[in-house]
Amino acid sequence: MTSSSPEARWQLLQGSPGFTALAEACPEEWAAVHAELSGVFERCDAGEIRALIARSASRGTRNERFLSGERSGRAFELFVSEQIRQRLTELALRQYAFSAATGIKAGKARFNLFNGLIAQRLLFKQGLERKPVSLRAFRLLWPLLWQKRLLMPLVEKRGIYCFYSRELIAGLASLICNRKALEIAAGDGTLARFLTGQGASVLASDDHSWGKAVDYPATVEKLDAVAAIARHQPKVVICCWPPAGNHFERQVFRSRSVDTYIVIGSRSRFITGNWADYTAQTAFDWAERADLSQLVLPPELQAGVWVFQRKPVVAEQP
Repeated sequence: MTSSSPEARWQLLQGSPGFTALAEACPEEWAAVHAELSGVFERCDAGEIRALIARSASRGTRNERFLSGERSGRAFELFVSEQIRQRLTELALRQYAFSAATGIKAGKARFNLFNGLIAQRLLFKQGLERKPVSLRAFRLLWPLLWQKRLLMPLVEKRGIYCFYSRELIAGLASLICNRKALEIAAGDGTLARFLTGQGASVLASDDHSWGKAVDYPATVEKLDAVAAIARHQPKVVICCWPPAGNHFERQVFRSRSVDTYIVIGSRSRFITGNWADYTAQTAFDWAERADLSQLVLPPELQAGVWVFQRKPVVAEQP
């Protein structure tokens, strides 16, 4: 075992250490994770990789006894070790995806001056505050960036998974029309803000669990998806980049108030969304809106927009 106590390692984990720091502090857990990942990637089994991603994204099983203070004995030690292994798996998978997306195996990825200036002017209002992107300008300038593969890995750590063209915002606002809408798992509320600016009535909610990466404005209500739907009873629900295998989307289909559910996510079924619930539910017809999918930026994401529409109630014949 490592020399540090289970309590010390638990406190280290609460500080959200980076991959290298956590692996160095917990070599036994990293050895176990490394052996598992090596086998998974060597076998190249898509189902096994999907299961590993889903498991790492689940954030572990909460144990209220330990979280409330009961931290002596072998049981707590095993609990901490399990949490560390899961966090190491998540960080290692994220590093692997970054390497695959950028081709960078070591060191930091940075835009050079030209690529950085063009990307900033094209996609952001200031800092990392996104703006509705001019599709015409994007088609003109995006091909000029030879470092475009760096963009998403760099901004993902701040909770940015895609960019919205002006045309996409207009199309979504038209789809929402005058109905009461709610964005769930909204992050910093960018999509809801853009839609509101287009004339739609959209509230934003998020459980604020990414507080160390995302700056939540006051306009993003601190509620998880289930509680937000129950409180606001929206006619339309929208979610961008729902976590893979999440449990909250099924509540959308169970809610009687919801007539339309709009999902923006990856076509890769193990990156976003709960596809098992999508296919299992029977209350909604659903299909990809290809006209809207092509308006999600950048195109290298291979993103899609899916619209679920509640089936009409057929009156029983007397």
